[in-house]
Amino acid sequence: MARYALGKTDLEVTDLCFGASALGDMPDTYGYSVSEDRAHATVNAIFDGSVNFLDTSRNYGFGRSEERIGQVIKERGGLPDGFVLSTKLDRDMDTRRFDAARVRQSLEESLTALNLDSIPLLHLHDPEHARDLNEITGEGGALDELFKLKEEGLAQAVGLAMGRLDVMEPILRAYPFDALISHNRFTLLNRSADAMFDYAYDQGIAILNAAPFAGGVLAKGSATMPRVTYQVADDAALAPVRAIEEICARHGVPTGVAALQFSLRDPRITSTVIGVSSPERVQKTMDWTAMKLPAALWDDLMALPFADTDPEANRDYKPG
Repeated sequence: MARYALGKTDLEVTDLCFGASALGDMPDTYGYSVSEDRAHATVNAIFDGSVNFLDTSRNYGFGRSEERIGQVIKERGGLPDGFVLSTKLDRDMDTRRFDAARVRQSLEESLTALNLDSIPLLHLHDPEHARDLNEITGEGGALDELFKLKEEGLAQAVGLAMGRLDVMEPILRAYPFDALISHNRFTLLNRSADAMFDYAYDQGIAILNAAPFAGGVLAKGSATMPRVTYQVADDAALAPVRAIEEICARHGVPTGVAALQFSLRDPRITSTVIGVSSPERVQKTMDWTAMKLPAALWDDLMALPFADTDPEANRDYKPG
């Protein structure tokens, strides 16, 4: 696969990135479990493939995602050449503390779990869930510490990964980030991140668009997975999904292919982050990226209405 510059850094990434949250076994979020053996097989399939980008976080599965990835890295004697691993600094999950000291602690936990000496791409994650935003944005706080880690060579590039746009956009404008991750907010169902993407693109910040399947429903189908953005969905919430499914069926295109390529075809987006939890899903995703879709499909899909408000405004957040 072709590789593209990650913002203004020397890192280069494929336009597809695999997300590893489900590999940490998070049934409260996804509705299913992932065993350690299955996670290891999935990570090996990723490392053996043509995608050079994998994203995880310190607290996915309370550390299990990083630990499982780290075990594979250790078995293989390190990351594959040219591979970019992205992880995230996280708050203390018991106290929600997220100050500079917690940043250092979170990084040390990640380095230990991943069996690495430094992180190619390191994000600050979910500040909206911290106990006090001032611990993060204040002088000498978590964000200042994040940039110190880059200066010290413990991270090659730094980013911001979070949800709520009203919190994210002011932080994004205040610091020289190399990248941002936004999830569920630029999909066939929802375009609430559109203006933020315009700003980031103009600033040369790499845009990593995560969860284009809206938490999985656009890949697995509304009949199989009646959840939208990780929440159990009623008929009203599933109606827009079913409208997309009907158009895709009429054109003979799997809905997941259209949802994935909707993100891949946007020139502002450096890489699209797709969660996978099995080796079969790794290959299936690669097949989906290569499918040729008819122009008439896009005409019909782009004619559909879409939401521009926060899709997780009423989300019952569960870390497991």
